[in-house]
Amino acid sequence: RVQLKLDSTAVYTALGLNERLFICTSSEVEQLRPLKEQQGPEQGTTDLIEQMSSKDIATELTNYDWELFTAMHEVELVYYIFGRHKFPGATTANLERFVRHFNVVQYWIVTELCLCEDLVKRAILLKKFIKIASVLKEQRNLNSFFAVMFGLSNSAVQRLYKTWERIPSKTKRIYCAYERLMDPSRNHRAYRLAVAKLSPPYIPFMPLLLKDMTFIHEGNPNYVDKLVNFEKMRMLAKTVKIVRGCRSQPYVPSSPQRGLADRMFLDGPAARLSTYSDHALPLRTPSNIRHYIQNLKVMDNQRKLTQLSRTIEC
Repeated sequence: RVQLKLDSTAVYTALGLNERLFICTSSEVEQLRPLKEQQGPEQGTTDLIEQMSSKDIATELTNYDWELFTAMHEVELVYYIFGRHKFPGATTANLERFVRHFNVVQYWIVTELCLCEDLVKRAILLKKFIKIASVLKEQRNLNSFFAVMFGLSNSAVQRLYKTWERIPSKTKRIYCAYERLMDPSRNHRAYRLAVAKLSPPYIPFMPLLLKDMTFIHEGNPNYVDKLVNFEKMRMLAKTVKIVRGCRSQPYVPSSPQRGLADRMFLDGPAARLSTYSDHALPLRTPSNIRHYIQNLKVMDNQRKLTQLSRTIEC
């Protein structure tokens, strides 16, 4: 229930994942009711995911992430940190859309696993998500890689002990290795060391970049003795330059169903996993996979997700 000005911009991108914008008069506000779709899906799409290979899903995630990442102007980071209202006519819509997609992917993982009631299928799905994370890491799409890993580390997923027990030990070891990259200790040292070895193009973990800029902004005044604090501005500029560096080399989109040999890989040996499904593949066309990835339906109510998790595994 927010009153909007007629010249409000980027309102949609500021909404939560399943929030909707209703326009009505003040007298009609009390009559508003949530739409059914705002509760999230009632059924998962496990059967659809089974028909698409892990490599194809990861490739389309990366292609879409690059579209969002390149649409974002570097100055949007500054607007976002300092507050868009301080810059007349400024917008952070592209940045917020990119961050929003991170949250969608994260909750997509949790939603699909919690809506899959069959234990065998759920274990296969869990293994597939770890495979997808592996391919995303190879493709240097660290943003979606972390989104998938955040989804897998969600409490509603972690408590599915019977499901995790069915995962092969090799896959578990790979997952544990990826977990170490998420270690927040020593200011995310593990992640920062890994990123330092990468050459562009790659997609960085955007929430951490925003966190870095927020700490710099809030921990340092804009002025010192009535003079501009250039040291603070240099630190902010250094962070913004990371985004510029990531995009300093052209990214060539790769269509699904093609190998990764002509794509970008992490320096050094990478964990290799089989990424193809033995099921029928009617959905493995680029357009169908792209449509699926860009229209993910998720449940973002953590309480409801936890309840579903307890229902499928008491």
